[in-house]
Amino acid sequence: MSFQPRTNYDVVDKIWSSEKEEPQFEEDLSIGEIIFQEMVRDPKSVAQISDSEKTILLREDLLNNAIRIATFMRKLGLTQTDIVGIIARNTTHVAAVAYACFFNGIAMHTLNSAYLPEIIEKLFLNTKPRIIFCDGDEYEKIRSATTKLNVKIVTMRNHPAGVLCIQEVLKTSAEEGFKPTPLKQGSTHPLAILSTSGTTGTPKAVIVSNCRTILSGFTKLNTSDIQYVSSSLDWASSLWTVVSSGVFSTKRIISDKPFDPSETLRIIKEYEVTYVLQSPAQVAAIVSCRDFEKANLQSLRYYYFGGGRCTAEVQKRLRQKLGKDIIQFCYGASELGSLYCVNWHYDAKPNSVGRPSPGYKVKILNDQGDKLGSNEEGEVLINNGSFWPGYYGNSEATKEVYKDHWYQTGDLGYVDVDGFVYIVERKKDLLKYHSNKYYPHDLEELISQMPGVVEACVFGIWNVENGDEAAAIIAKTPNVQLSEKDVTDFVDQHASTKFLRLHAGCLIVNDLKRSPNGKTNRAANKEYFIRQKGIKIQKQ
Repeated sequence: MSFQPRTNYDVVDKIWSSEKEEPQFEEDLSIGEIIFQEMVRDPKSVAQISDSEKTILLREDLLNNAIRIATFMRKLGLTQTDIVGIIARNTTHVAAVAYACFFNGIAMHTLNSAYLPEIIEKLFLNTKPRIIFCDGDEYEKIRSATTKLNVKIVTMRNHPAGVLCIQEVLKTSAEEGFKPTPLKQGSTHPLAILSTSGTTGTPKAVIVSNCRTILSGFTKLNTSDIQYVSSSLDWASSLWTVVSSGVFSTKRIISDKPFDPSETLRIIKEYEVTYVLQSPAQVAAIVSCRDFEKANLQSLRYYYFGGGRCTAEVQKRLRQKLGKDIIQFCYGASELGSLYCVNWHYDAKPNSVGRPSPGYKVKILNDQGDKLGSNEEGEVLINNGSFWPGYYGNSEATKEVYKDHWYQTGDLGYVDVDGFVYIVERKKDLLKYHSNKYYPHDLEELISQMPGVVEACVFGIWNVENGDEAAAIIAKTPNVQLSEKDVTDFVDQHASTKFLRLHAGCLIVNDLKRSPNGKTNRAANKEYFIRQKGIKIQKQ
């Protein structure tokens, strides 16, 4: 399974680049047009199975549903300048709504159903969707948050009385001779709008374009593959799966239930899943699950994980279970709507996120903006060979991170002599104690080695005399006895340097604070720690 692209290094400009793949589809086709032609080509194969709702859709079923919804949108007068809102779990007809948007060239703005009303209001006031598809569970919240908009609301499940539901929309007669609408802006035309994590305030609206780079890391999928991700459509991982499933005609397993490690293991076995994509927090929960050791994971061909650091201990346990050539550590973000790197050589480079994806370029800059060479640590910048439209309605935020087609990731990392990229830490998370620099993951890696630890989140508590005093919140395995003293003593005994200690203490919990997209939220965990410990923060 050696799919790793060849990487070239320009010694003058200090830029690493990978050769482009041969295009599998005509260059002028949009993502919607590709999915449409693939569904027409293979109508009788199973496109989607809902584990929670017990529904099965053939590709022709999903296509016909998407055409009816797209026709409904056209009859409402929606054009390619309009936005469609989606704030729903993974129910049977959500993918059809997404494909309808793709067919019409209308960007969908997806939000997480856990968002607070004030966040929903701010985000939708920015994009002003003409129609919103949401779960009936959140109907009143959505209606209240969008009173300033002239918007039609369609419910996807648990329908309140008197509200337009998806089943009514699906009664729309399909437009005769329906064809996807060609995109006015080509590959720069918005495909979707996702949200940033929002750890420092209201999430920003990230435009994902129709660029083919959205398929990076997925081009080896084929019709025999069975994909499963637990995330809803507001996650990049779910968007990538919905797109790649349509483009490469795979079978997609869905569930409207929240992520559960035992349920995930059951689904993989029951449906013979070949592909999963998870966050590091989900991987940690999987390997700490009581069912992990006896789980049957033989069907898996691709186990992708990304979106943050995964500790060496978790990776080791996963590798022992899955064996060779299955695990792929990947690196991507909503901003460029794709996977920048995928490590197809996990055994040789276990801590690398891989070489740049085909057609991508990488460079490393120091704080002064100087380009760095091999094994020199600095901020990682990515160029995917196409134009990124930026943050919707926020040109200033776009300018801060996107210049001359280079996206500043905010991640610290380096590239080794073989062209493999390593991500060290978020730039803003770098800590300093008595002038000694350290990263939260230094302690997280150490703490994760303790029996009974599922995941650790480390952050700095500012002290005028000492600097960033390390503190940690630790999620433990249920029914395991683990005290704060056990953790601090373990760190004292095993840390590689004297300054690397939990000087501000720790807190044991059943689970960490997470963003709506399921990622560990360092800022929220720090805030919770300060509140629980009654710490008075000193001014820097």
